Amino acid sequence: MVVDAVVSLAAGVLFGLALAAPPGPMNAVIAEESVVRGWLAGFRAGLGAMSADLVFLALALAGVVTVVERYPDVRAGMVAVGGVLMLYFALDAARSTSATLAGEETGGSHGFAKAFSLALTNPYQILFWLTVGVGLLDPGRLDVFGHLPGDALAGTVVVETGSVALVLGLFGGILIWIVGFPAALLAAGRRVDSAVPVVAAVSALVLGVFGAVFLWDGLVTLL
Repeated sequence: MVVDAVVSLAAGVLFGLALAAPPGPMNAVIAEESVVRGWLAGFRAGLGAMSADLVFLALALAGVVTVVERYPDVRAGMVAVGGVLMLYFALDAARSTSATLAGEETGGSHGFAKAFSLALTNPYQILFWLTVGVGLLDPGRLDVFGHLPGDALAGTVVVETGSVALVLGLFGGILIWIVGFPAALLAAGRRVDSAVPVVAAVSALVLGVFGAVFLWDGLVTLL
């Protein structure tokens, strides 16, 4: 069974990276904090997003997450609030960009609280825990190649869903991303100094676009 545990751990890491890596509001916050205030600020922002996943994990284990699925208005309200927060933080990112271009101090970092509050209302993370996340926590065995034509690969890669190894791997993958992503941005920034205000400006744009879309989506559903 040790082999199954290792496979489940590796699968969890891949799931964690798949959850953390796609471009979106969370990575926009991490990117802005990293290039404007340094690696530690970017890492703290990543910890904020990961802490929200831990909250969702606890709620999923308690069965509370299903409330969001049963009541569309609750989800729509969270989406709308998330949109407002993203628009506010987009303005903050734009101000940071202006301060950076002017050579001014950008103030203290609030990346942890910023990412944490955004993640709690992020539809993508909510949807993940309502679907894939709940499936990962449900005890069972998933034969990755079991549904392919033929049976040559059947049983070769078996993931134990609901296992401690899978959950540890999931958060291990997220941790790998929030450590490596800010470091990669700073490494690129050291080679090209002009990348700092550019990344901050793109982060502001991403947050603004997602904020407008989420706010509109939430209001349309509620109204």
